[in-house]
Amino acid sequence: MKPRPTINLGGLFAVPPGVDFPRALVDGLVQRFAGAPPEALARTTVYVNTRRMERRIVDLFSEGPARLLPRLRLITDIGRETIETLPPVVPALRRKLELARLIEALIDAEPDLAPRDAAFDLASSLAALMDEMQGEGVSLSDIDALDVSDLSGHWARSQKFLSLVGQFIAPDPNAPTDPEARQRRMVEMLLARWQDTPPANPVIVAGSTGSRGATAMFMQAVAHLPNGAVVLPGVDAHMPHDVWSGLTADPPQEDHPQYRFAVLAKKLGTDPARIPIWGGPDAPSPSRNALVSLAMRPAPVTDSWRRDGPSLGDLPDATQGLCLIEAADPRYEAMAIALRLRAALEDGQTAALITPDRMLTRRVAATLDRWGIEPDDSAGQPLRQTAVGRLVRHVAALFGQKLTAEALIVLLKHPMVHAGTGRNQHLKWVRELERRLRRYGPPFPDAAALATWAEGNRRKGDAGPDPRPWAEWVAETCLGHENPADGGQTRVPLLDMTNRLLATVEALAIGADGDHTALKVWDDPDGKAAHKALGELLNEAPCAAPVTPSAFRALLDSIMGGEVREPITPDPRVMIWGTLEARVQGADLVILGSLNDGSWPEMPAPDPWLNRRMRKEAGLLLPERRIGLSAHDFQQAIAAPDVVLSRARRDGEAETVPSRWLNRI
Repeated sequence: MKPRPTINLGGLFAVPPGVDFPRALVDGLVQRFAGAPPEALARTTVYVNTRRMERRIVDLFSEGPARLLPRLRLITDIGRETIETLPPVVPALRRKLELARLIEALIDAEPDLAPRDAAFDLASSLAALMDEMQGEGVSLSDIDALDVSDLSGHWARSQKFLSLVGQFIAPDPNAPTDPEARQRRMVEMLLARWQDTPPANPVIVAGSTGSRGATAMFMQAVAHLPNGAVVLPGVDAHMPHDVWSGLTADPPQEDHPQYRFAVLAKKLGTDPARIPIWGGPDAPSPSRNALVSLAMRPAPVTDSWRRDGPSLGDLPDATQGLCLIEAADPRYEAMAIALRLRAALEDGQTAALITPDRMLTRRVAATLDRWGIEPDDSAGQPLRQTAVGRLVRHVAALFGQKLTAEALIVLLKHPMVHAGTGRNQHLKWVRELERRLRRYGPPFPDAAALATWAEGNRRKGDAGPDPRPWAEWVAETCLGHENPADGGQTRVPLLDMTNRLLATVEALAIGADGDHTALKVWDDPDGKAAHKALGELLNEAPCAAPVTPSAFRALLDSIMGGEVREPITPDPRVMIWGTLEARVQGADLVILGSLNDGSWPEMPAPDPWLNRRMRKEAGLLLPERRIGLSAHDFQQAIAAPDVVLSRARRDGEAETVPSRWLNRI
């Protein structure tokens, strides 16, 4: 019998910055399984971190030649054959509503903590903290053991309140659990099974940095397997051993782009400076990678710039294909980026804008629209800013406050209102009503004012339809939602408030004619997304405490924070990516936009429950972790062959601060 060829797996492997990671992964797989039977690759399981990367890998294999594909899984699919034995996941909205009830009780007891309308936002941050605690294996006893005697009373109060959350992190194994706790339990069950029966076929984890506890645990287990491999993206091959060692020394340099790799290699007993290359194409510009590596050195060792700088050699070679745009303000920055994207199209290039600043991407898309260029925006449009999202928010704004003439006209002019066959007549009456209200008032129209206008319009003797039924419809749908007796602070069950919102939105869409065929407000992608969000709110409403209208509006803004992609066919040569999407794709031209502190890196979100010292002592993730992830995204993106770095010198009325990494370079 012919011996089965040896497949080179086991341990950590690296892909340099600037290399197309999915292509390098596929090339390395093909190279390692070149002499193996065709079914050997099909028996291999490859775990990736996003669906986008999974699709890209399939597309690369589809380029040929024909071969069996490996089994592609998301890291969130770990141990999915054991899903039936685990308790179900608690819906995220239910968890937040339950926590909001507790927080409202805390606010009632201690009103100086926060306004009541902030309860749901605080519940969202608390739910994120609970997820993180369970994912990192931090128990409530670890929080209770923190010494806060020398801290302000706020943190002692927060520590005391967190002890009440124990009912949601239940020790009962059959109780519903949060996603992070479920993920960690699945990893633990899978690793326990591997202790008794290691997998017979290769297992590969590709593209993850191991920044979360459960994922890092899984990556360590895979790297220990004799037929397992962990392929790390954007590993710096130009950093010396002493700098690698310093990343995990005390204090750890968590804001460095290579910190997570250093921690993983240390736990595996591997020298990170000697991680072998997985395969695939070489880095587009090794000299630029060396320049960026030196620039990104941790602050305690930046004195090495003088020592190691001369060894970089010819800097023009390292900076070839690299240019900088410093615009006067964000508007001019967007115009400059749009012009460069248009020039790339005319030169036959593919171009991508990478930025975490969604305001900049909207400005660039609007500028490109002038030339009929529709970019492929991976994020889409925020749901709350779509047509249906705005209509829902306009209707919610009617609750609990007197209706102003301006709010009434804005609502009636909405394109989804009275969308049936009588819309032209509807708009005519809206214009006439607007002229009347702006000239003669009243500023707060009521049913009597609308009836007076309709009667006066009718007396003009126009041959058109009678406006009185239309005015009655406006009064029925838009008036009567306020409660002036208590200033709009009446608490109403969330279920009733949501049903009233849906009924009003649909009544406005149907119009005065009662044409139910005009009810198309939920048909488009934004309508479907809004209806799904409101339907979920209806399902979980029994878990919530009664809400005031203002708290209801804050809740709506939160649950409608997702994004929607319109069913259009964009130009595939012009792309707008977030930093996550940029990890799995490449383009001829890469533009890094909004390179200012506050965008690259983004400001860490405030944590009202634990300060930095408490997080560190409890073993939770520090704010520097997000900065390190953003730094890694920057280090990978700037390594592309042709790169434009862009920033605005002013934002609003203030000078901006250049990104710390741009300053270093």
